[in-house]
Amino acid sequence: MSSLTHFDEGGRAAMVDVGAKAETERSATARGEVTMATETFELVAAGHMGKGDVLGIARLAGIMAAKRTPELIPLCHPLALTSVKVDLSLDEARKAVLIEATCKLKGRTGVEMEALTAVSVAALTVYDMCKAVDRGMTVGAVRLVEKSGGKSGHFQQD
Repeated sequence: MSSLTHFDEGGRAAMVDVGAKAETERSATARGEVTMATETFELVAAGHMGKGDVLGIARLAGIMAAKRTPELIPLCHPLALTSVKVDLSLDEARKAVLIEATCKLKGRTGVEMEALTAVSVAALTVYDMCKAVDRGMTVGAVRLVEKSGGKSGHFQQD
């Protein structure tokens, strides 16, 4: 592992200076999930949740969140994202909504936080839209599964 980079010589939090880094194509993919009761899952799958299209609205929330990541995470750089893709799918066996987000850009810093934020906010949106029926849902397993570009190169886990 590399040393922590978000501290100055005095140990104070600081935004990393990326000005000298080369611009490269960068992408990151994150995943997460929301597990729920059978009744809740069936309502989501049938499109009968009272607040509307759970998956569609969560997809939009994830896209919006990726674009606003530097407003939420204090030391993130504002980025000119070229692509944000958020996919939600249903896992009937586990009664879960699976979420995957991929963010891309050509720039000097990575997009891992944008992908993770997109997944997290999409998951929270699913919870918000379904909480009247099921307050026992679980948001979890949010993780980076792949990143590419930059000096550190390619990373992948699943």
